[in-house]
Amino acid sequence: MTHHIFGPVISRRLGRSLGIDLIPFKTCSYNCVYCECGATTDLTSQRREFFRTDEIIHQVDTILSSSPKLDYITFAGSGEPTLSLSLGPVLTHLKQNYDQYKVAVLTNGSLCTDPDVRRDLLQADLVSPTITTTTQEIFEKIHRPVPGLSVTGIIRGLQSLRNEYTGQIWLEVFLIPGLNTTENELGSLRSAVYHIRPDRIQLNYLDRPGTEAWVSSPDPRHLKRIQEFFAEGGIPVDITGFDEPGAILTQDDSIAQIDETLRRRPCTAEDIAHMTGLQVPDVRKKLALMVQQGIVQAKSGNRGIFYWISSET
Repeated sequence: MTHHIFGPVISRRLGRSLGIDLIPFKTCSYNCVYCECGATTDLTSQRREFFRTDEIIHQVDTILSSSPKLDYITFAGSGEPTLSLSLGPVLTHLKQNYDQYKVAVLTNGSLCTDPDVRRDLLQADLVSPTITTTTQEIFEKIHRPVPGLSVTGIIRGLQSLRNEYTGQIWLEVFLIPGLNTTENELGSLRSAVYHIRPDRIQLNYLDRPGTEAWVSSPDPRHLKRIQEFFAEGGIPVDITGFDEPGAILTQDDSIAQIDETLRRRPCTAEDIAHMTGLQVPDVRKKLALMVQQGIVQAKSGNRGIFYWISSET
């Protein structure tokens, strides 16, 4: 049986977050050069029910029956959640039965052109879509999308979502030096962001190994100037960063959480210590053993050594 629930993890944007993954590994409408999950293996824009909705709801009920302490329940994972026709029914189940929890959807925004997708999203407390450019050429270089997607249409779809949706929109602006950080690109991007009218702007950049090795992070001084540039419109602008450590988990729970998390995204030993409450040296020992056993792979990145479990493991 596929495990659709992972975490809680400490999210850079949402604090202590329980993840729901509705999509098979790397099923997405984009094949982004910066994706921390690796290259897309099923590039599609067709919505379908990938897994039985009742199976997902059963797993949700099993986890939430213990009333875990959470900041958010988050639809995310290793693909694009709005591709799943289960999104609306599972959202409805959460809001009808667990209204004490806030629910977020992390999406690339590409399917917000579809009124049915926007209708599903209306039930969430928070939607966090991504935008990188207003230029089709740059859009295709960054996202390598399924044929037929138009960045102009996607921006219009996000504007429609804002007009219909009363919850919070935290718009992620993902920055890639050399592609969308020139003066002209940032000017047109800021104009599009202002027309979408998000509640917050969140500048993000790659700090884990991405799909393409040439993708880098902005210089901190340039990043600060970009933050000030976007803030001129009066919308709060954040630069993503880590939150406080999570509660200490039991030995068995911590190992299970490490496994589930590393199957979805690369993490450093320090990241995992934040999520589990374990000491960093203890995490490093666990990871070293997992590497020795061939369970986990490791690669150096900007913030240190990143660990992950490939989808074939």
